[in-house]
Amino acid sequence: MQHRFIEANGIRINIAEQGEGPLVLLCHGFPETSHAWRHQVAALAAAGFHVVAPDMRGYGETDSPADPEAFTLFHLVGDMIGILDALGAPTAIIAGNDWGASVAWQAALMRPDRFRGVVAIGVPMMGQPPVPPTRIFPQTAEALFYTLYFQEPGVAEAEFERDVPTTLRKLLYAASGDAGPRVPGDGTPNPFGMVSRKDGLLAPLPLPNGLPNWLTEADLQAFVAAFARSGFRGGLNYYRNLDRNWALQAALKGRTVDIPALYVVGDRDVGLSMPGMRDIIAAMPTLVPGLEPPLFLEACGHWAPQESPERVSAAIIEFARRHST
Repeated sequence: MQHRFIEANGIRINIAEQGEGPLVLLCHGFPETSHAWRHQVAALAAAGFHVVAPDMRGYGETDSPADPEAFTLFHLVGDMIGILDALGAPTAIIAGNDWGASVAWQAALMRPDRFRGVVAIGVPMMGQPPVPPTRIFPQTAEALFYTLYFQEPGVAEAEFERDVPTTLRKLLYAASGDAGPRVPGDGTPNPFGMVSRKDGLLAPLPLPNGLPNWLTEADLQAFVAAFARSGFRGGLNYYRNLDRNWALQAALKGRTVDIPALYVVGDRDVGLSMPGMRDIIAAMPTLVPGLEPPLFLEACGHWAPQESPERVSAAIIEFARRHST
């Protein structure tokens, strides 16, 4: 696996790259970098694909524009198109986890001419809500939903950057399958749930004595070094554009994802404990007519490419082989 910089969509993007053949583009989530796809890059390259995993806009060694409004889904999809253009690739299979899944869905929706298929992990395709998202998320006098906690610039950054290794250990463990099965309302600490206005997001999350078996110390340090360099501002700016995305996406209302699609989710993903999430997954075929049967990964949490690398790699390889010609 090699790393290099390319110029795309007006910014400099750091990519991890390996292999030759049809292009597969891998989009990571929050808080990750291209390193989250380390297993898939090797496996897909060995299977005969040209694999590219960028540090997404605002992460790792990729540029992080100063303007928070430069982090909409339209900018992020533009980055993916820019990567294809820089590589001279007319089309690609696109896959994403967490926020990367949102980028992948929108890339498939906006540019079916450039993407032959889409694999989304964790985050399902969702329709346009009737009001801006920040008006839907819950809050009380004592706590607010994590996406609302992320809205005020500097607040979450201050908490997360105080001790980057501890922040990442807590976030990665608490959203993983190692934290246990998720039952709505069971009180299990959830990094993507309600946040105390007084104590912040990290305080209630457990700090594991050791690392889970899917994350080595070297892997953790790769993430720590990346966020020590970039900070968390870029990744948090994705959340600060939720309402702006909603307004811009009004132009796409009524469109469906008409390319082949696969949805993969760990059965211990924290997202599945959110009210109504399983109903959203069941209703996806109305938005994604070419959706294949969803794949649920047993005993796997939110970081499926890292937690269940063989199963995720096999699913992407099988899908890409069917849709790369």
